[in-house]
Amino acid sequence: MLRVRCLRGGSRGAEAAHYIGSRLRGVFTGWVQRTFQSTQAATASQNTCAADDKATSPVPKDCLVCSYNEWDPLEEVIVGRAENACVPPFSVEVKANTYEKYWGFYQKFGGQSFPKDHLKKAIAEIEEMCNILKGEGVTVKRPDPIDWSVKYKTPDFESTGMYAAMPRDILLVVGNEIIEAPMAWRARFFEYRAYRRLIKDYFNSGAKWTTAPKPTMADELYDQNYPIHSVEDRHKLAAQGKFVTTEFEPCFDAADFIRAGRDIFVQRSQVTNYMGIEWMRRHLAPDYRVHIISFKDPNPMHIDATFNIIGPGLVLSNPDRPCHQIELFKKAGWTVIQPPVPLIPDDHPLWMSSKWLSMNVLMLDEKRVMVDANETSIQKMFEKLGISTIKVNIRHANSLGGGFHCWTCDIRRRGSLQSYFD
Repeated sequence: MLRVRCLRGGSRGAEAAHYIGSRLRGVFTGWVQRTFQSTQAATASQNTCAADDKATSPVPKDCLVCSYNEWDPLEEVIVGRAENACVPPFSVEVKANTYEKYWGFYQKFGGQSFPKDHLKKAIAEIEEMCNILKGEGVTVKRPDPIDWSVKYKTPDFESTGMYAAMPRDILLVVGNEIIEAPMAWRARFFEYRAYRRLIKDYFNSGAKWTTAPKPTMADELYDQNYPIHSVEDRHKLAAQGKFVTTEFEPCFDAADFIRAGRDIFVQRSQVTNYMGIEWMRRHLAPDYRVHIISFKDPNPMHIDATFNIIGPGLVLSNPDRPCHQIELFKKAGWTVIQPPVPLIPDDHPLWMSSKWLSMNVLMLDEKRVMVDANETSIQKMFEKLGISTIKVNIRHANSLGGGFHCWTCDIRRRGSLQSYFD
């Protein structure tokens, strides 16, 4: 039962007088509004505005945006940019999402460019990746280059930007709808600006465009005393369901969601809270079902290097981060595959991610996958599954925090909405 509490001061008599007065005013105001609205309606019926016709026109049949899962034939994709990428300032949410061995790096370079030589190589790798995608018949779109070193200030915080390298983090395509995520890192507050030109084009082609509630990112959104000192601390806190983000307001990264037709799976993580998940659940209901799944993960952030759905009834599940709800998939007849241990060397810098980017692959369709050219073990795994591998080297791009799935957001896949769990 919803309880409403009166916050005004004064006696009950004064409250009663206030209530009666407000009711009388409401009756009069309502009569005026109804009279005005009926007059407006009569005028509108006699003189229909052309702008109204345009606003209510049906969605074009040839909408450029349509994607329901991670494996239907890929026709159009957004690929991120590493240009001007900056190290985020070392704030509490960044600390909670990075490993201690790199904290000195953030403390030294926060707000500045990533190492120039490394960045140059990453840019070249992604350009080659775009060329290969085009060669496979995929239309490639890119976000706008922006100077991410510019400082900005809101009423609640100050920061510099980061990059537009990972469109999977900020954009979620569900059917013909593009959803902009209310991400949790202050350094990513204005990241949406790099994608607005593209999104407006897609909107003008008939796509739906939704921006989730923009968080204030006030101090209350973060546990300022989040106790991380070791991997053991992280395991313990994650097992207790404790994360650096609170439930102060909705926040989520789109990369914490993964799609399988009518069923969409999400994890509560360092950047995605339950309030954000509930917003998505209500927004997508009743056509889609949002399921929370969890993992034995000391640092949950983005689901696609932990649990990557690669086909109808086929999922890659990280053996180092087992899924607590894996029986849900097995009972539905799904095949659960554990990918091999990554081959990336220990000395290769991974400032924002783990070696398991090896399983962060991009499906071009059910029988083609884009995979790291250096990861021969997982290539053999795919070949045994009858899936041909398109080998691309993005090792330097990996250092910025993502694999092929992260660096892309599929805009259009040739397929229809189906249920794989009924």
